[in-house]
Amino acid sequence: MSNQEKAYKELLEKWKEAVLVASCGGVLHWDQETNMPKGGARHRADQIAFLFGLAHKKATDAKIGELLKEVENSDLTADEFSDSGANIREIKHEYEKSVKVPQELVEEISRTTTIAQGVWVEARKENNFSKFQPHLEKIIKLKRQEADHLGYEKEAYDALLDNYEPGMSTEAIKIIFEGFRQELVDLVHAIADAPKKPDVSILERLYPVDRQKLFSQEAAIAIGYDFTRGRLDIAAHPFTTGLGPGDTRITTRYNPHHFNHAFFGTLHEGGHGIYDQGLPAEHYGTPLAEAVSLGIHESQSRMWENHVGRGRPFWKHFFPRAQQTFPESLGDVKFDDFFFAINDVRPSFIRVEADEVTYNLHIMLRFEIELAFMRGELEVKDLPEVWNKKFTEYFGITPKNDAEGCMQDVHWSSGLVGYFPTYSLGNLYAAQFYARAEEEIKYLDDQFAAGNFSELKKWLNEKIHKHGKRYRAGKLVEVVTGNKLDHKYAMTYLKTKFGELYNL
Repeated sequence: MSNQEKAYKELLEKWKEAVLVASCGGVLHWDQETNMPKGGARHRADQIAFLFGLAHKKATDAKIGELLKEVENSDLTADEFSDSGANIREIKHEYEKSVKVPQELVEEISRTTTIAQGVWVEARKENNFSKFQPHLEKIIKLKRQEADHLGYEKEAYDALLDNYEPGMSTEAIKIIFEGFRQELVDLVHAIADAPKKPDVSILERLYPVDRQKLFSQEAAIAIGYDFTRGRLDIAAHPFTTGLGPGDTRITTRYNPHHFNHAFFGTLHEGGHGIYDQGLPAEHYGTPLAEAVSLGIHESQSRMWENHVGRGRPFWKHFFPRAQQTFPESLGDVKFDDFFFAINDVRPSFIRVEADEVTYNLHIMLRFEIELAFMRGELEVKDLPEVWNKKFTEYFGITPKNDAEGCMQDVHWSSGLVGYFPTYSLGNLYAAQFYARAEEEIKYLDDQFAAGNFSELKKWLNEKIHKHGKRYRAGKLVEVVTGNKLDHKYAMTYLKTKFGELYNL
């Protein structure tokens, strides 16, 4: 073994230590959102701050910098897409970012956001923005400090966006959204003017929570989520956490008078879980066992939730089972009426409950607000007023309160500034990947109608999951589909599907 190979081995060992510590913090975060009594919030904040501070200390160890210098510009990096090339490239990227941020700031952000999440839950329940406001003000201040430490050329937002979508820029997001927005708005207007409307009251009948849970679990298992390596719990804001090989956990929330919430939420998080379960366990602790980006991660959840789960072939298999599970609510419902109802399109207040067409407008609104925060153009105290004004401009409806307005998402209380654009990127990636899958997998619709989802899961495992961070998101899209990211795939999908439903 050469000196450079020895250095590379030691580099991976040191990097894995930081990843392991962070995964311990992940367990505490999962417990905080699912089981922890609210009285434990401040102590949990100290616990998580300690662990993420320790992870940061290990990830910024000067020895890692020395080892990177030994392996850079060597045979190990000759091919940037080889195992060693990709690992060294991504570890260097993260290391150079991490050493710029003081450990004290990392711990302060962790402590502040852990407390803020608990306050957000209470403030949202009470519809009391003033209770949450000082915490959000502190978070935005800390995130600006983080961006300043990381450095940027044009926009402070770029530094934070890179945490979630490496290689993407604010300017690129603006260009993508500008091309996408007008076509979406035109489609929303066309649907609004269509005389044909679904009967959504079908979905608001009584759906007992215990049966919802069983039915959602059945669907999650069918699409490939492995409960021997995962679990399903309840959280105020559904999320997925991949804690390591053999331990990926998903959450959902139930509404006894709305079918969509838990069912499609479980499919969505199940898609995230399938991605994490598909990452190569043999590379755990290295970038090759990590998701490419949050946009690519979101593409997996949105594909299973929407392209599959809201598709006609899926329900040819599952609708009879749904009628058996909920005979009082669905026994007298026709297939086409149910299918139209779950694909209803209309402006709504809550992002996680939004339809496929208007969803991206929710993201564009949040992107504009985050950008204004980071530019110093918007003060937190003015958020409710600005939110409501923009929401009215985008959707033609105004939130009745802040709980269904600016306080509905957990992200800002968690310090996840720069995260929201990845949701729309995920929709674009999903449409492009799915179009390719339909070309390469024969009789995909027939398979779904027969309850067979394994071929698509295998295709995703092979084309996306197994690569980890071998490719950046833009490159992965080209490798898988042969083309650069293009919103035309999403618009073709949306126009075709909803054109048929609404007779456009």
